[in-house]
Amino acid sequence: MTTHDTHSLGNVHGTVTTEGKTGWKKILSFLGPAYLVSVGYMDPGNWATDLAAGSQFGYKLIWVLLLSNLIALLLQNLAVRLGIVRGLDLAQASKHTYPPFVNFCLYVLAQIAIIACDLAEIIGMAIGLNLLFGLPLIWGVSITLLDTLLLLFLLNKGMRKLEGFIISLIFIVGLAFFVQMFIVKPDMVDIAKGFIPSKLNNEALYIAIGIIGATVMPHNLYLHSSLVQTRKIDRSDDGIKAAIKYNFWDTTIALNLAFFVNAAILILAASAFFSRGYHQVAEIQDAHKLLTGIFGSLAPALFAIALIAAGQSSTVTGTLAGQIIMEGHLNLRIAPWLRRLLTRLFAIVPAFFTVLHAGSEGLGKLLILSQVVLSLQLGFAIIPLIHFVSDKKRMGNFAIKPWLKVLSWVFAALIVGLNVRLVIQEIDTWAGSDPQSATLVHYLITPLAIAIGLLLLYVFLRPLLYKHADKPAYVPHGIAASLTNLQAVHYNNIAVTIDFSRNDEDCIRHALMQGGKNASYTLIHVVETAGARYHGKQVMDNETQSDADNLNKYVDALVELGYKAEARIGYGGPANSIAEIINQTKIDFVVMGSHGHRMLKDLIFGTTVNSVRHRVNVPVLVVKPQKN
Repeated sequence: MTTHDTHSLGNVHGTVTTEGKTGWKKILSFLGPAYLVSVGYMDPGNWATDLAAGSQFGYKLIWVLLLSNLIALLLQNLAVRLGIVRGLDLAQASKHTYPPFVNFCLYVLAQIAIIACDLAEIIGMAIGLNLLFGLPLIWGVSITLLDTLLLLFLLNKGMRKLEGFIISLIFIVGLAFFVQMFIVKPDMVDIAKGFIPSKLNNEALYIAIGIIGATVMPHNLYLHSSLVQTRKIDRSDDGIKAAIKYNFWDTTIALNLAFFVNAAILILAASAFFSRGYHQVAEIQDAHKLLTGIFGSLAPALFAIALIAAGQSSTVTGTLAGQIIMEGHLNLRIAPWLRRLLTRLFAIVPAFFTVLHAGSEGLGKLLILSQVVLSLQLGFAIIPLIHFVSDKKRMGNFAIKPWLKVLSWVFAALIVGLNVRLVIQEIDTWAGSDPQSATLVHYLITPLAIAIGLLLLYVFLRPLLYKHADKPAYVPHGIAASLTNLQAVHYNNIAVTIDFSRNDEDCIRHALMQGGKNASYTLIHVVETAGARYHGKQVMDNETQSDADNLNKYVDALVELGYKAEARIGYGGPANSIAEIINQTKIDFVVMGSHGHRMLKDLIFGTTVNSVRHRVNVPVLVVKPQKN
C-alpha cells in the first residue's frame, strides 16, 4: 500500500545502505552527495569571474578562491549536520520555524535563485555547443529543453547511478583543465605567491566579491542537507557522529576538486592572457578565441567540452534543489519532469529573447545578472542554517561549538555584506545608464531591494526572539501511535485493474489473497481509443468489443473457481475512469499493476498509479510485474 512520503527527496531517501560495512566499503558508501553539490561551485557562472580575475590580475587572486572555498566547506558541513542530525533539509527546517507567508517568500526567492542558476547553465551549454560544433546559439538554447528527459532517466536509475553520472562529468571537466595546464605551462612560483593574501584595489575588490558571490551558492545548502539523507545510517549517537565524519571527508574532497577546477580556470587565464597583455578577457567566447589563436585547436576544444560538462552537471543538481525547496517550504510535490520543465522554461525564455535581440554579447551580460540574483538570495539560506545548527534543544549534543558558531556568523556577515555591496553597485550602474532605467530603479528596483533587506532582517531576528521553548523538536512523521489493539482488516469489495498483460495474473492473485471467497471482486479495464477519449463514453468499435469479451473471460474463470466477480469498463483517460468507478461503487481496496516502464514510457504511462492513488480514499496495493 502506498503512502505520502514526507522525507526530503522521498523517492531516494535512505536508499543507499551504509550499515554493516567496514573499511573502504564504509567510506565509499558515504561518498557521493558532496560531488553533486560541488558542481554548483564550478558551473558556467563561475567561469566569467575566474577568467576576469586571471586576465586582469594574473595569479594574485588565487587566495580569494581559497578563502571562498574554505567558507563553502564550512557552510556545506553545517548543511550536512542539519540533514543528518534532525533528518530535515534546510527548507523543511525553515517551514517549521517561520510563518507561512515568510516561508512562501523564502520559496519564491529560492526558486528565483534556482532559475537564475539554471539560466547560467543554459547559457554555458549554448556557448559550449557553439564553440565546439559551431551550432547557432539559438539552437543551443533550444536543445537544453532535452535535459528534462535526461534527468528523468537518471532519477529512475537510482541515486548511485545519478552520482556516478555527475562524478563522470566532473572527471571530464577536471581532466580537460589538467591537460590544458600542460599546454599553457603556468609559472609555478607565481602560482605559489598567489596564495599569499594581498591588498585589493577597487577593481580587484569588485572581482573578489564576484568570485565569492559566484562560488557560495544558496541552492547547494538546500541540496546538501537533503542528499545526505539518501544514506541509511545507524541513528544512535555513535552512528550519527560517524555519518558526520564520513560526510566531512566527502565534502572536503569534492569541494577541493571544485577549487582545483576554479583555480585552473584562473591559472589558464593568467598564463594564456595576462602574461601576453590580454587584460580584459571576461567573456567565455573571447577566451576560447584567444586560446585558439595562441595554442591551436586542442586547448580550446577541451575548454568547450569542459564548459558543456559543467553546465550539464549543474542542470541536474539544480533540478533536485528545486524539488527540495518546493516540497520543503510549500509541502507541494509534483512530478520531477514537470517541475524540471517549468524551471527550464522560466529560464529559457529570457535566454531565448536575449539571443534574438542582443546576440552573444547579451548572453554575457545575462550571465552576470544571474550571479547578482543569486547574491540576493544567499543570506536567506545561510542565516537560517546557522540558527538551526546552533539550536541545542533540537540538535542536542550535535549543536555546533561556540567557536564554530562565531566563525560561521563572521563568514555569514562577510558574504552578505559583500553581496549587498555588489547588488548596490549593480543598481547604481543600472540607474546611471539612462533616464528610463533610473526611473525604473527609483520606483521599482530600490523599493523591492529594501523589502528584501527587511525580510532578511526578520529571518535573522525571529529565531532569536522566539525560541519556541514550549514546543517539542519537529519529528518528520509525527509521534508514533500506541499499538494496543490491532485487529485483522477484512475487505468486502476489492477492485482489480486489468490491462490484458502478464501483470493481470499477479494482480488477481494478490487480490484473492486479501479477500478470499468472502469478498466481491470488480475487474476494471479502461478503453483508451481515440473515440473513447474524445466522447468519454462507450464507443462500440472493434477494440472495445474485444476488451469487453476478454474481461468477461476473467470474470467467468473466477466465478468457476467459486469467487464473486463482475466486470466494469471505463472509457477515456485511465486514471480518471478508474477513480470514477472506484468512487461510484463500494470498493474498499484496490489492486493495481505497475507498468514497469522506464524513461520516456514512464513519462507517458507511468503516472496512472499515482494519479489514481490521489483520487481515491481507499488503500491501494501496487503489484510490480515479475521478471522472467
